[in-house]
Amino acid sequence: MEPILQAWEDFARTIEPPALTMNDTDLRDHARQMLLAISADLATPQTEHERCVKSRGLGKRGEDDTAAEIHAEARLLSGYTVVQLVSEYRALRSSVLTLWAAGIGGDSHPAHMDDVTRFNEAVDQALAESVARYEFMIKQTQNMFLAILGHDLRNPLGTVVTGSTFLMQADDLAPKYVLVATRMFNSARRMSKLINDLLDFTRTHLGPGMPIRLRQGSLVAVCEEVVNELRTFHAEQLIQLEVPPHLDAIFDEGRIAQVLSNLIGNAIQYGHPDAPVVVRMSAGEADVVISVTNHGEPVAPDKLAAIFDPMVRIAASVKSDGDDCIERTSLGIGLYISREIVHAHGGSIALASTVADGTTFTVTIPRLPKGFQAADATRRPPAAKEPPCSLQ
Repeated sequence: MEPILQAWEDFARTIEPPALTMNDTDLRDHARQMLLAISADLATPQTEHERCVKSRGLGKRGEDDTAAEIHAEARLLSGYTVVQLVSEYRALRSSVLTLWAAGIGGDSHPAHMDDVTRFNEAVDQALAESVARYEFMIKQTQNMFLAILGHDLRNPLGTVVTGSTFLMQADDLAPKYVLVATRMFNSARRMSKLINDLLDFTRTHLGPGMPIRLRQGSLVAVCEEVVNELRTFHAEQLIQLEVPPHLDAIFDEGRIAQVLSNLIGNAIQYGHPDAPVVVRMSAGEADVVISVTNHGEPVAPDKLAAIFDPMVRIAASVKSDGDDCIERTSLGIGLYISREIVHAHGGSIALASTVADGTTFTVTIPRLPKGFQAADATRRPPAAKEPPCSLQ
């Protein structure tokens, strides 16, 4: 085993990054553990199915971390890239096969070829384990960074909001200063939304999922409040609201308002400015259906499947006062967060987009979430029977 370990160590030093923290003893120990695991695997009988599964890196494993996974963690902390990590396994495979070929002296017995195949399968399994652990830790680090960043930005941003609000309400300031304060407040509010989206994104990746607090409330009131806020902020855009007079359900008011704000804001951003954004709400005995429709350039069919994925941004090209086109994009997680909120309510969200009918997001949530046992919701809220009214 010593010649193999020495070859492994020599190769590792040729790709050593500046921040290497693994000493010779640790380096050899990881390699030794992996070689012992490979050796034990070669001595264990396996079926054809087990061989096939292992060749894809999906072999059986125990509950404890494998030597390959521990090695991946150490390599990440040492500053190795995933390319350098993979190259180590390539070097390990090469050195073992070279020494093996020299040892058998050109004997091509079928049993030897069988051993080579088993060895390659075991190396592939170890490589798959290392890359999977490396990728997991990278994603975890990125999400933790976003969570810390979003959390730490909230306090200074709160100061900006408070200060600008105070200046907006002052009676002894010139109008031009009040205008500046108003712009500061609006910008801070947009920043606050981005930060909240970042925090929600990290919660879905680091925690048990999107947290919601269910209670009985009026969906109509929440919808009207969100629409009125967006009408104030986008005074140039016509937003039509079609809702029944009354519609109660068990839901998280803040989260559903967040979904509505994301969907309507998305419709305003990507819709044609001369066409209205239409928000409709209806209810049956068990479910509530909310749809948001805008007319403009339809979403390309090849992008429909990925529209709710995080960090997917579809630019909207709109004409400015000149002939140039301006691309407006968002952070790319608003629709992803909306989907997670709807799923947390036990509902679903869908998208349909055509030139004739426009782009419509449809949200369906149960009026009484599954498993909800609150004392104030022992019976299902009555379905709305009145015809919808239109508010413009």
